[in-house]
Amino acid sequence: MNTMNIQHITREIFNIYIKQKVMKKYINPILSLGTAAALLGAIYFQNQQIDGLKKQLQVQPVVGGDIQKANLIDSLHDELFNAKAQNGRYELSLEHLYEVNPKAAKQFDDYMSHETE
Repeated sequence: MNTMNIQHITREIFNIYIKQKVMKKYINPILSLGTAAALLGAIYFQNQQIDGLKKQLQVQPVVGGDIQKANLIDSLHDELFNAKAQNGRYELSLEHLYEVNPKAAKQFDDYMSHETE
């Protein structure tokens, strides 16, 4: 009886070993194919979503010809120059205030830095 159990257990162990070898032989290609399929699917669906978003995007061109665009750019440059000039005046005034009344200049600087955000 003991010999029969040993043979039966040995045969089961051998069968498990064979099944594991067969599974190892086929599991790597199956996993590789599955991974490749998942990757290709993700790429496909991502491209579909990108195409859908591109269709939704509506670019509104600037109306007018080159002369109108040039005039708009010139106008914006003028506005920028005026804003920079005014900013420079404020900086010079603050420097003068530091020389004349440092306490008031410090209060102004603190207020501008912390209270106007």
